[in-house]
Amino acid sequence: MPASDRTPGSAAGGGEHGDCIFCAIVAGRLPAHKIAEDEQTVAFLDINPWTRGHTLVVPRRHCESVLDCPVDDLAAVAAAAQRVAQTLRKRLGCEGINLLSAAGTVAWQSVFHFHVHVIPRYANDGLEPPIHPHSATSDELARVAEKLRG
Repeated sequence: MPASDRTPGSAAGGGEHGDCIFCAIVAGRLPAHKIAEDEQTVAFLDINPWTRGHTLVVPRRHCESVLDCPVDDLAAVAAAAQRVAQTLRKRLGCEGINLLSAAGTVAWQSVFHFHVHVIPRYANDGLEPPIHPHSATSDELARVAEKLRG
């Protein structure tokens, strides 16, 4: 849903957007298994976990993705994701961590409130990379780099 179709409200600690499920969790209007929270972020278990302990970290203040999230909220989410990852390793004994965030429908974003998935990894957990890298020539990389430096 476009941002222009959302109705802003007010949640403790930040802006809330009408039908945003994560804003409702942050505001306490929807239940969630919260595992950590601070002034800027909330971390709760994903209801469709890829592995045991799969956690979402969200800013309290609504923003749709990394593309429009204020830098201070990005920093707070990154720090909270690190703390969650350390907790997952210490308390669940995971052997690795994947961090994932999507921006836009074509990137698999389904909830339009910026969030980072903190996915604990275990030996033989059955998860496989969803992306199959393509090789690129040095010339192709140079053209892309030039365009990005633009």
